[in-house]
Amino acid sequence: MPSISLPDSVGIAVFAVAWLAYEPLLKRLSRGQHLNSDMTVVRRAWMMNMAGRENRFLDSQLMGHVINSASFFASANLIIIAAAAGALFGGDNVWRSVRDIAIIDRAPRWLFDAKLAVIILALSRGLLDFIWSLRQMNYCIAAFGAAPERADRATLHAYGAAVTRVLNPAVSSFNAGVRGYYFALAGAA
Repeated sequence: MPSISLPDSVGIAVFAVAWLAYEPLLKRLSRGQHLNSDMTVVRRAWMMNMAGRENRFLDSQLMGHVINSASFFASANLIIIAAAAGALFGGDNVWRSVRDIAIIDRAPRWLFDAKLAVIILALSRGLLDFIWSLRQMNYCIAAFGAAPERADRATLHAYGAAVTRVLNPAVSSFNAGVRGYYFALAGAA
């Protein structure tokens, strides 16, 4: 493999550290001080209200919208992965087309291939996050359907809290999938 320049080495190191450390650092540094923690409170209130409502049609519609959003991102992600893989394994035609574009830095072929591989890896991780998010969201739909129609306040409160414990990780997985796009863009730079 050809030698790699110092800026490229630093860029690779920063990317790797950011990719591996971002999520744990986000959880540790921003406890209760960011939008996602505020939304955790909002989702908890939503589930508490859902458990106590007689008609849960609106709740099911809202959850369906969330599932559709995650499905859209997952399918778009899969298409982009296929395109990047096609470019990576497409042979010299793609490389010849790209290297002639004036705005692209004159980088060696191996660096171009490495960047495509990083894009595919970042998007693949994001796709797995979207898939896991969809699975958890489907558990939420099952929980909506299983919610007791009539129960005492303590039971409804406990049920709402239980559904919240399923919904919040689902949304966190969705957010991690979206971050896969950001890391793919960073990997392409």
